[in-house]
Amino acid sequence: MTRVSTNVSPPTAKKVEKKLIKHNDLRVDNYFWLNQREDQEVLDYLNAENEYTDAVLKHTEFFQKSLFEEMKSRVKEDDQSVPYKLNGYWYITKYELGKDYPIYTRKKETLEAEEEVLFDCNQLAEGHSYFKLGGISISPDNTLASFSVDTVSRRQFTLYVKNLKTNEVYKDKIVNTTGSSTWANDNKTLFYTKKNEVTLRSDKIYKHKLGQGSETDTLVYHEEDDTFNTFVYKTKSRKYLVIGSSSTQTTEYRFLDANTPDAEFKMFQKRVRNLEYSISHYNNDFYIITNKDNATNFKLQKVNEANTNKSNWEDVIPHRNNVLLEDIEIFKDYLVVNERENGLNQLRIISWDGTEDYYLDFKSETYTAQIGNNPDFDSDFLRYSFNSLTTPSSIIDYDLKTKIKTIKKEQEVLDENFNKDNYISERIWATARDGVKIPMSIIYKKGIKLDGNSPLLQYAYGSYGATIDPYFSSIRLSLLDRGFIYVISHIRGSEYLGRPWYENGKLKSKLNTFTDFIDCSKYLIEKKYTSNKHLYAMGGSAGGLLMGAIINMNPELYNGVIAAVPFVDVVTTMLDDSIPLTTGEYDEWGNPNEADFYHYMKSYSPYDNVVAKAYPNILVTTGLHDSQVQYWEPAKWVAKLRDCKTDQNLLLLKTDMDAGHGGASGRFEALKEVALEYVFLFELEGINN
Repeated sequence: MTRVSTNVSPPTAKKVEKKLIKHNDLRVDNYFWLNQREDQEVLDYLNAENEYTDAVLKHTEFFQKSLFEEMKSRVKEDDQSVPYKLNGYWYITKYELGKDYPIYTRKKETLEAEEEVLFDCNQLAEGHSYFKLGGISISPDNTLASFSVDTVSRRQFTLYVKNLKTNEVYKDKIVNTTGSSTWANDNKTLFYTKKNEVTLRSDKIYKHKLGQGSETDTLVYHEEDDTFNTFVYKTKSRKYLVIGSSSTQTTEYRFLDANTPDAEFKMFQKRVRNLEYSISHYNNDFYIITNKDNATNFKLQKVNEANTNKSNWEDVIPHRNNVLLEDIEIFKDYLVVNERENGLNQLRIISWDGTEDYYLDFKSETYTAQIGNNPDFDSDFLRYSFNSLTTPSSIIDYDLKTKIKTIKKEQEVLDENFNKDNYISERIWATARDGVKIPMSIIYKKGIKLDGNSPLLQYAYGSYGATIDPYFSSIRLSLLDRGFIYVISHIRGSEYLGRPWYENGKLKSKLNTFTDFIDCSKYLIEKKYTSNKHLYAMGGSAGGLLMGAIINMNPELYNGVIAAVPFVDVVTTMLDDSIPLTTGEYDEWGNPNEADFYHYMKSYSPYDNVVAKAYPNILVTTGLHDSQVQYWEPAKWVAKLRDCKTDQNLLLLKTDMDAGHGGASGRFEALKEVALEYVFLFELEGINN
């Protein structure tokens, strides 16, 4: 393995024995003390790890800066979004040269009208090391905007209201919200979601009357089941306010006429264990995407708004074993259905009058096509996006009447040397140990010899049914142009090949996620795309758990691993219901308060399975204020790895002391994190410019 020499000694975390006993099983956690966020000794340790990482990579500082500038130079700085129309206004988000944050604007009726600046986040971010503007919600009469701000990066937003005529920000101030809110049709009643102060679970819906103190707000709904989260929104038809409650496998909705915000919400369909559904309104009916009656890949049903119980639901698009129904978009004359078959996105157009039913044609085998922002119910245009590993993203308006596609915007790659024809993308299939075929999307520069000597970065996520589609990245060119092959492994735990693909990568089938990734790695080596001297793996969050698992199971396959905000202390976290997200995750990972789930979880939990052996070179990143994966998980993991590992390979921990799960907030600040990750890989390959 490539070895980066360093004379700097790594920090050593002290050991304080903590005995953890569950189901008569003893675990000893010597680094449990690191979970005290306010403890100066903890902060000192994290800072020492940062200083060590900086010292080890000090000779790469210039390379990191030049990489940052290289990646930044490909991005159009003075950029703006494609305008979309809503309730008489065109809304545009734009970026200005040299500024880190977006500016939100609108124009009345036509794009030639005078521009009205709603929010300049560059001004709002002044004085804050982190800044995030949450959901903007415009009142039905277009005169008010509710908006939210997070300056800590724990996704606890403070809600405000702005008068768009006078630019006055009202005294209304609501803390600890999810950031989103929605207006009733009276232009003075606002519904929003509060979070539990400790667990950060979204558990209460409140009603706020404009001009009144938040202490007088009315509690509309309290989600008492701690495995559920709640949220509120308005239907695209603008007729109904909807309160939703969801866990991993069960959903429930209530609805209310948006003209009568002080009336009671009506139950749509009571929760039934393992019944999932989502609702959209059109005319006098609700359209329901649901797994009712064992529709594993979901089906589309409808019901009259007067009697919404599931006994009245009727099929519109029946369940299909080989097609996953992901989403729908409703227009006055058309229904658009987002489906997935054999891993590929499909957009299906159906006219309400029954005269048309067809699919848009995408001539590629590794692409991503997604329904875009379509808030205008009366529009004849479907906005969608298209890109692939080799093709920059395009925003396309498709005229549903004339069937003409108009490209509204193509992602500009400001690199005179970039030509998409210089790269090869394909989809390949590895055979897993149980005989299942695992797809991978792959891209590399033409001319690379597949002789086992090429560096290869293998990426995956593999949890929650979240699918990583093959997408274009101008940032990734910095890898590809230096000879790297890039692979996305579509392992079980995602929904790439339908809902069963997810079901076979969760709970007591979770090990499939890890072994799929390993079997893909072995295939890439066998077919000489790379070798174990040049193979690198990367994943973040639950994908960081994946990284921890694979290096415990088969560390010899990888020269280096990058684990971003990794969820690696699975058992301890899932046993602590005071930690954000824990209780809502039982349907994903299992509840370790039950002995069989406890032992299964313990069998793969990266932190619990660190032993004395050789590990690859490892870079771990985290954020001090992360509310999804608490910083102490990666910190403890690194401390234990340092104590146990028998190799001399790099082990680096970088903690952003200002950020949370999503990393830095500035538009280009995140590129500095990418530059660090890429330099780590390049160092191991002996690439220094």
